Amino acid sequence: MGITENAFFALLAAVGAGRLIELGISRRNQRHMAERGAHLVRDMSFVWMVLWHGGVLAGAACEVAFLHRPFVPALAAPMLVIFVASNLLRWWVMQTLAVQWNVQVMNSGALGVVTAGPYRWIRHPNYVAIFLEVTSLPLIHTAWITSLAAAISTVLILTRRVAVEEKVLLADPAYAAAMGSKPRFIPGVF
Repeated sequence: MGITENAFFALLAAVGAGRLIELGISRRNQRHMAERGAHLVRDMSFVWMVLWHGGVLAGAACEVAFLHRPFVPALAAPMLVIFVASNLLRWWVMQTLAVQWNVQVMNSGALGVVTAGPYRWIRHPNYVAIFLEVTSLPLIHTAWITSLAAAISTVLILTRRVAVEEKVLLADPAYAAAMGSKPRFIPGVF
């Protein structure tokens, strides 16, 4: 193993550790939200999302280790920029939602509608960040099979997840009035 492989594996481990920390933050926020009247909405896509996140990390590591993917600086540099930007967007989402941020669907209409931060322009900036992250991260070390699989699986999983989430959110008249006319993912599109 060379230095680029070891650095890439360390990055994957850091991302995995970050996800575990986020699960802890999410659980804390869910308890706080439940105390204020919100409740969890059961959604099987959450289990798939957890497995998928782990699968992207494991897939990228295996592809680099066993298929000997080269490190290509001309590809790695822009992918690293996209990866960092996607994480900055995710942290902006988390900061904007504060205690309302969590990884599961919560019926939180009683807590009010968040229209600040990236929510000024789109309804689901977190999912934009996730898509960009899981497709760019493997490409930092040319794990293109994992990136392609991540892109396809992200669309499949998030199609179900967004449908469940929007059913809950748009049932709240305040949310529908504030956010219903905003695009889901890309400002100015759809």
